[in-house]
Amino acid sequence: MDTNQYLEVFIDESTEHLQSCNENLLALEQNPHDLSIVNEIFRNAHTLKGMSATMGFEDLADLTHKMENVLDAIRNEKIEVSPEILDVVFESIDHLEAMIGDISEGGDGKRNVVETVEKLKRIENGEAINGTNEKALVDDITETIKISATSLNYDDFERTIIEQSHEQGFETYEIAISLRDDCLLKAARVFMVFEVLEKNGDVIKSVPAVEQLEAEQFDTDFSIAFVTKEDITVVEKLLGKVSEVEKVVIQKLNSEVTHEVESLVVASTAKSVEVEVPVQTTTKAVPDSTAKQVEKPTKTAHATSKTIRVNIERLDILMNLFEELVIDRGRLQSIAAELNHNELNESVERMSRVSSDLQNIILNMRMVPVETVFNRFPKMVRQLSRDLNKKVKLDIIGAETELDRTVIDEIGDPLVHLIRNSLDHGVESPEIRLAAGKPEEGHVELRAYHSGNHVFIEIEDDGAGINKERVLSKALEKGVVTPEIASKLTDNQINELILASGFSTAEVLSDISGRGVGLDVVKSTIESLGGNITIESEEGKGSLFSVQLPLTLSIISVMLIEIEQETYAIPLSSIIETSIIRKSDIMNAHNQKVIDFRGKVVPLVFLEEIFEVPRNDNEEDDFHSIVIVRKGDKMAGLVVDSFIGQQEIVLKSLGNYLTNVFAISGATILGNGQVALIIDCNSLIK
Repeated sequence: MDTNQYLEVFIDESTEHLQSCNENLLALEQNPHDLSIVNEIFRNAHTLKGMSATMGFEDLADLTHKMENVLDAIRNEKIEVSPEILDVVFESIDHLEAMIGDISEGGDGKRNVVETVEKLKRIENGEAINGTNEKALVDDITETIKISATSLNYDDFERTIIEQSHEQGFETYEIAISLRDDCLLKAARVFMVFEVLEKNGDVIKSVPAVEQLEAEQFDTDFSIAFVTKEDITVVEKLLGKVSEVEKVVIQKLNSEVTHEVESLVVASTAKSVEVEVPVQTTTKAVPDSTAKQVEKPTKTAHATSKTIRVNIERLDILMNLFEELVIDRGRLQSIAAELNHNELNESVERMSRVSSDLQNIILNMRMVPVETVFNRFPKMVRQLSRDLNKKVKLDIIGAETELDRTVIDEIGDPLVHLIRNSLDHGVESPEIRLAAGKPEEGHVELRAYHSGNHVFIEIEDDGAGINKERVLSKALEKGVVTPEIASKLTDNQINELILASGFSTAEVLSDISGRGVGLDVVKSTIESLGGNITIESEEGKGSLFSVQLPLTLSIISVMLIEIEQETYAIPLSSIIETSIIRKSDIMNAHNQKVIDFRGKVVPLVFLEEIFEVPRNDNEEDDFHSIVIVRKGDKMAGLVVDSFIGQQEIVLKSLGNYLTNVFAISGATILGNGQVALIIDCNSLIK
């Protein structure tokens, strides 16, 4: 069988199963006696094992099988859950994730896992537990079949059909289907099961009835009487491929008076287990196909899958094409304004409305929940806590908050560094916490939420906070600030010194944090995304790191402004308001020109000086046009010549030759074909 066509689906589903294992293992550690959690982990591992074997990744399937044996021993109460056992299971998951990563990059999924396998075997306690577990599994299957075997009762007409079918060379099977507990579209799965069966034979009875199955008026189990001349193992394999089908029990009805039932069990895509179970019945039920056919459930609206998987590269291409469309739209608007042609204006306005709707759809398609990044942190915090001998609880809030995929791709590593920093430098050891009157378990909260055109991601801990004296002395020692500047710094400015390049207060370098790198990498990455980071801290109480990010990076709304004959763009997300002031209102404070803006002293930044724009004449005006912008709680007034208006533009990079241009984050092409530089307000606010 050519499995390449299924490779992408295999990678996606395997990743989901492993993530589910991680989440449930963390839950199991908190509730070690909750066997329902163990069953959930076992089910994920079992499905992954079957999928891996089907795809031909034997190393992956073998490791999963060894891990599955340990989980089976736990759920059958042969061994008890302990942190040490969970460490080994987590280690196995790490290997499996690495294998899947290798496969996704074109590798064969092979990896040296001998040491981990040996640990799993030792936990499993050799063949003794293994044998007991297999017996328990067979007992479970036998019990299921005993229940299922008597689930169908036939009336006289149905018995006649079965007998006549048998005479014509058909066989009759009773098929018991169990769907997963979390199956969302049960009617759709039932339809798929019927479709498989009716391509290979006839359905003569279902319990519950078809109408109830269509209306999803059943829990997770249903049974079917099926007649066919096909090899039942082929049907078994096809049913095993129907997604969200957890278990299939196939029972052959023999013509002998004893009516022994030959049972085939298939769970998901795993290999089948064969068991024979005697069934006590007085019904002379024999298979065949002059069958009264049971109508297949129809494809109702609610039974249709609403989602498809799309390669992200296609979305990137779509976004690039739309960006060109936005540029052409601006050009058309400019031409229409010049010609002042009514019909042309109407067409351009309609095109603008339609393209705006299209833009919203495309941007929404690219939005991804931050959950995809947050998912890795509970496991990471658990491991770090054990490495540091600390007790830390991580709470995640707002994981459903969405960000553009390009931002999601970049934000993972900075957040990892911030969380590591909170655990290493922030949260104290249990002994120190108890001595300070705190609970011995530290608390770290990771939250995300929308605010305007931004997403805020905050990491808050109840640890020791930032020791400002220590930070200041280290900053002076490293030459980050001068003694004169240090004497004037506010508390928040001192906190933000830890973001300086090369700054670290760690006495001992470790693999966790404090490797002499500090948080400057975090700051530069976040600012390269058009965001910023702020720090609030109270010594002895804890710290709050707040990261502000734009929703998307490619198409943004800007205010176009003019300086002499040059056009610049200021992102609307940074603007508070625009204003016109008298020159007489400008004051001087600490050699800086400032204005009084609603009771706050706001410094002025003259863009013509920043960008060295040449002046054609020396005409003086009594007024200045200013744009009030902000970065966190800081503000500045950008002095410009005039306002052109608001526009949506496509953000283009300046290329490799123009990197690190001060106060410029990119450029855009305007409707008249001119290039406008996009101002980076964060660089202008100090």
